[in-house]
Amino acid sequence: MIPVSVIGTRKKLTMFNRFRLTPGAQLLLLLICITLAIWILRGLTLLSFLPGIVLWLLILACLGVFVFNSLQAMR
Repeated sequence: MIPVSVIGTRKKLTMFNRFRLTPGAQLLLLLICITLAIWILRGLTLLSFLPGIVLWLLILACLGVFVFNSLQAMR
């Protein structure tokens, strides 16, 4: 006989479970958002004191995380 508590535990496919991001994808999304925010704020001269190398380092970090995630997905 199946216990009553096991009968109703079928996992429902919700939107949250369907589009859950991996930690690597979350990091990539965060880096892209930070990079875009800094790029836009530098363009509006609100962060004009920030050297351009900071923006380039953020872009390179985004590319590095993307390559790392792509390699992890192929495993």
